Amino acid sequence: MELRQLRVFEAVVAHRTVTGAAVALGLAPSSVSEQVRTLEHSLGAELFDRARRDMTLTSAGERLLPWSRRLLDQAEQARRDVVATRARLRLGVLAAIAATHVPAVLARLADRRPGLEISLHTDTARDGLLSGVAAGALEAALILDSPGPLGALGFYLPPAPLDHLDLQDVPLALVASPTHPLARATTLTRGHLRGHRLLVDTPGCSYHLAGERLLGHHVQRLHTGALPVTRACTEQGLGIALLPACAVQDHLAAGTLVRLPLDPPPLRLRLLWRAARDPLPGLRALLHAACA
Repeated sequence: MELRQLRVFEAVVAHRTVTGAAVALGLAPSSVSEQVRTLEHSLGAELFDRARRDMTLTSAGERLLPWSRRLLDQAEQARRDVVATRARLRLGVLAAIAATHVPAVLARLADRRPGLEISLHTDTARDGLLSGVAAGALEAALILDSPGPLGALGFYLPPAPLDHLDLQDVPLALVASPTHPLARATTLTRGHLRGHRLLVDTPGCSYHLAGERLLGHHVQRLHTGALPVTRACTEQGLGIALLPACAVQDHLAAGTLVRLPLDPPPLRLRLLWRAARDPLPGLRALLHAACA
């Protein structure tokens, strides 16, 4: 039983598929499958029920999971004690908020811990950040969520204890081209949106999930890709879009977009970390201070 096999095991548990684990770890799916088979052979037990569509743990896998986390935690602690390098915070960040919301957080961290070395790890997918924090590859991550418990927006949480702090609200705006049929509406309800197209990113995108909660199935979905592409397609009149207000304010001022009279609840910028480990001395106090 090797540590790399345990890391692969935890990634498969977190993503529930070999493909998802392979993407998160930067490995080929065949390599992930081989690592799992080797681990099972060394233990003499099957860890996953392969009769199901997703990778569900067997009873042996359930018993291994807490041991895996404990061993990986201890290995990380040992590495840090031996290396004894300058304190470093590996911070995962959603690409969609990297330019608009991260600089202020970094400034607060630098002010409160001048000697701290911060390395940013940007990812377009939330799952990669969550699994990175759960596995100890990241000390903390910045994500978007709905107010309430962690994961209230509707995304999957890894099987690991996570703590979080709310930093600020992220207002959203429902926008359209000035030539769109809804552009001159003075009032708007879900019913008015029936038959219109909502331009969206991938299903796991925070703005996509927020649109599901706000609009339900009253509108058709057209996948246009990342935020800049969605915004540009909206300007061309291809549909309406639910986007962060900060990303469209210049376009609203320029008149290439108009704000529709349906106010969506804001998202919440959240800083999260693994609750059961404190690999960086004073990490919790530092993260709390960064939110002040």
